[in-house]
Amino acid sequence: MSTMGRTDVVSISTDSLDGTPARIAHMHSASRTRMNARIAGAHRTAWGERQMTAIPGVAPWRVSEDTATSTYQFIRASIWDSLHTSLFDGVAAAIRTLMPPFVGAVTWYGQQEAHRVAYYDYYRRSGLAVFRHEDVDLLDVLTTLTRATGWWWAFDDVCVMAERPTALHTEPAPNGQFDQQRLHRDDEPAIEFADGHEVFAHHGTIIPAWVVREPTVERIARERNVEVRRCAIERIGWDTYIDTAGLDEIDQTDDPGNAGNRLRLYTMPDGWGRRERILLVVNGSTERDGRRRRYGLRVPPWIGSALDAAGWTYGIRGSDYAQLARRT
Repeated sequence: MSTMGRTDVVSISTDSLDGTPARIAHMHSASRTRMNARIAGAHRTAWGERQMTAIPGVAPWRVSEDTATSTYQFIRASIWDSLHTSLFDGVAAAIRTLMPPFVGAVTWYGQQEAHRVAYYDYYRRSGLAVFRHEDVDLLDVLTTLTRATGWWWAFDDVCVMAERPTALHTEPAPNGQFDQQRLHRDDEPAIEFADGHEVFAHHGTIIPAWVVREPTVERIARERNVEVRRCAIERIGWDTYIDTAGLDEIDQTDDPGNAGNRLRLYTMPDGWGRRERILLVVNGSTERDGRRRRYGLRVPPWIGSALDAAGWTYGIRGSDYAQLARRT
């Protein structure tokens, strides 16, 4: 990763993209098309025979067309989609923030492609689909590369390969049906490389280092990114932030949908650039660690009561929100 910290723009001749990168991209695309066709054919066959081949760890069963389709969707969701969320949307997006901008279309491969590799490899290893020899050979190469290196770029005369992170910290993503992960670390970088490059993340949100190491009310006031600002406030705690920033409380009341907790309505802090108000609430459900997060919601400036503000966030009147038995 040592060459990825430059601030200059990397320009790559478009002529080179017609060579090795284009051939590799075409090879990958053609292979995926063939394997997708084999997978679709395998599921059609399973439905036509009314007997699904046993999935490892699951007993065989007789199936309808809907069941065969559901099985395909389950495999797709549990492998491709879940790994895509964890690795491509999460880790790859974070590492990309360390890279200089590229001029022209640049093809890269690596661990962020693991969702595709794992998906096709599962069908191959389980015997649910039989691929052509050239596709099996390519899968062998890709699985080896995915285990051994980070991102890589291949050109006509050189291949650039990046080291994998030395540290990677995650937490389970909320409502993740298939154990999707998101980047998070409270007091240190979520991703670290051997050359000193690092990425900070707070519950999946990529943040600058100061949010973790030196969050202050002054820095929060200067921050334009709403999500970064929210993370910084959560780092120092809403109670501390409200006291230090001098927010004026407009109204507070018991939360009828969250017994034992209060709704508090505050003025917007100076320097935030918006004429809005903040409703401070406690999450209706617990986190995986057993705690309930406190967070602030922006509401319109014309709302004068905490109950009306809570109702507004649900698109209902405050009097209707007051009838809630429980919110989540």
